[in-house]
Amino acid sequence: MNPELPPVAPDVVASAVEGLTSRLRKKLDATIASYAALPVVVDGAVRRVRCGEATEVALTPGASGSVTDADQVVCSCLLAPRCLHRAAVLGACPLADPEAEAETAGDSGSPGDSETVADAGPEAAPILDSGASPTTGPGASPTTGPGASPTTGPGASPTTGPGASPTTGPGASSTAVPGGSRTADPAGSPTGVSAAAPTAEAVTEAGEVVSLTEAQRAAASELWAAAAALLTAGVPAAGAVPQAELLRAAHTARLAGLHRAEAAALRVVRGLRGARARQDGHRLADLVAQVRELLLTTALLGAQAPGPALIGTARRAYRPGGSLRVHGVCSEPVIAATGYSGVVTHVVSDDGRWYSVADVKPGGPARAQGAATATVALGSGNLDHAQLSRGGLLISGATVSSDGRLGSGKGVRATPLPGGSWTSGPLAALFERPLAEAVAERLGAAPDADPEHTEQAARELVGCDLILVGAVGDHLIARELPAGRPDTEGILMRLAPAADHPALTHTANFRRLASRPGLRLRVVGRLDPDRAATLRPLAVAPLPGTEATLRLPAEWQGHADLGYNRLEGSHFPPPDVVGAAALPAADGRSDEAPDPLAQAPLWRLRRLVEVAVSGGRRAVAEPARDGDLRGDGAALRRGGFPTAADLAAGLTAEADRRTRDVFGRTGGADPDRYARAWLAAAVYLAGVERALVQATWQPTAARS
Repeated sequence: MNPELPPVAPDVVASAVEGLTSRLRKKLDATIASYAALPVVVDGAVRRVRCGEATEVALTPGASGSVTDADQVVCSCLLAPRCLHRAAVLGACPLADPEAEAETAGDSGSPGDSETVADAGPEAAPILDSGASPTTGPGASPTTGPGASPTTGPGASPTTGPGASPTTGPGASSTAVPGGSRTADPAGSPTGVSAAAPTAEAVTEAGEVVSLTEAQRAAASELWAAAAALLTAGVPAAGAVPQAELLRAAHTARLAGLHRAEAAALRVVRGLRGARARQDGHRLADLVAQVRELLLTTALLGAQAPGPALIGTARRAYRPGGSLRVHGVCSEPVIAATGYSGVVTHVVSDDGRWYSVADVKPGGPARAQGAATATVALGSGNLDHAQLSRGGLLISGATVSSDGRLGSGKGVRATPLPGGSWTSGPLAALFERPLAEAVAERLGAAPDADPEHTEQAARELVGCDLILVGAVGDHLIARELPAGRPDTEGILMRLAPAADHPALTHTANFRRLASRPGLRLRVVGRLDPDRAATLRPLAVAPLPGTEATLRLPAEWQGHADLGYNRLEGSHFPPPDVVGAAALPAADGRSDEAPDPLAQAPLWRLRRLVEVAVSGGRRAVAEPARDGDLRGDGAALRRGGFPTAADLAAGLTAEADRRTRDVFGRTGGADPDRYARAWLAAAVYLAGVERALVQATWQPTAARS
């Protein structure tokens, strides 16, 4: 992609590719790669790209800054608009988010008003970088632990968990029931038994009846087929033409009102582009999760009538929140992969509920650095984000979105309040609860929970008191200091930087903290749901009652925001004081937190699932052809994961399966059956890994 080009609506890109002849389509990928490096001439609102001596493509974005109509892209060649120049330039443009006009217009925050939910936008995931755990916005797929079957809505069953059967595609009647027996279907992949046939209507927990229209069923089936074709091809063969087919299916889903499925499809296309371009921020694990979410969503849509969580929403609505008294906790800088930046300030109410105030707009690292001193756009308040993180607000007529964001509508009034200490009031209550209980609440969502609420709960901040034990690589090793229980051994955990962007101070502060083993801290941070016992701190404060803690300047008012405030040597106690308070390793055990994800043989199944996305079906078929010489199946069974071994064997067998006609000639592979086998393995893997992560947050006595 060329960031100088304007974002383009997915349907415009799809239409341009569909208009090419088969001969031109073969040249499209190479042409896009060459055009992405061409200079862009800015002529007022028009962006011009010269594709040759006598050929020029002009793009005229609308008021939103995005190209949303095919007539806004004009090529000067004789074959236009069905020409290679126009399609290649559009392929080099970034993809626009749905309803881009509403996305950049700001939020009113008034009751009944709403704002667009951007695809993987900054509000859903404030920090997106190569070191941060991938998160998704509304529509993230649920994961579960062993023995559960991830479902959506009452009665939903076509999903997979440990001991349950794999997901089926649109229209398939084979579904899974928790605890049901496992059999093998004709394709060789395990499937569940004894499930009710898909119904036309479903009753949600709120009693609402949801029914899919024929257009929605057709759109879900089209999305499934396009995603299955991409999975069969793999990243190397998933060029502009297969991506255009998925974009066309996403546009159809949008017209049909399947907003969650559309957002998932756009994330997959962006992930494929990043993988093919070898972008620095690309992670294969992210792309695997995106493909899993797309296939799971479309499978559930096609197998039964879903609840509102599966259909999704195009806009985030605000609801009246009445009067609120909130206290600032910390400010978090935002540098999002989607081109947004700014700040999110986290606040907590008197009753312990978390809220946030965001100032995130298009921009780069410089905007994130300066956003801390930007005025908070909330009612009539006249304080900036740095002051709010150390102060408070009394809000009347508050409006709150579903993810806890405070709106700034016309009826909202806010009065600044003096800041509170982390040692008293509602802020002190954050550190009185055992960390294991807080983690269980955030990571222990029910299998059939709304995935949007599941992701929101996982991202809610936690507070704890801890002592630094040492450093391993770019991580710190720390142990929890249970409040009021000095004789109890706390959880051993890793502390990882919330962001590793050089414009932010997270990494520099971690280096300072790593040089002070034995330092005692009060920390507020976010759990990493994809890594064993890993916390990403956002702010630190001195721990009361000890000399072996931080000594922050008075103007910081009791805590340091690790993304904005740089810790210096004068902020630490003398080395002799810290050394005397160091916590020795118990019973000679290692000071490094155990990582069951690295120790378990599940990496063998993870490698197979990732190879399927990165290399395609042919790469997955190799283990079936060599008779599993590496012994992956046997290793999984020895490690106590027989279901993983069965799913891996079923996936490789399906990857190597070919149909034959009546004359015995080899025919094409069935992408639908292969996608079902891959989805079963991927959902199972995500569920078991989440369960293992949850187990690492239990105290040592509970784990033993």
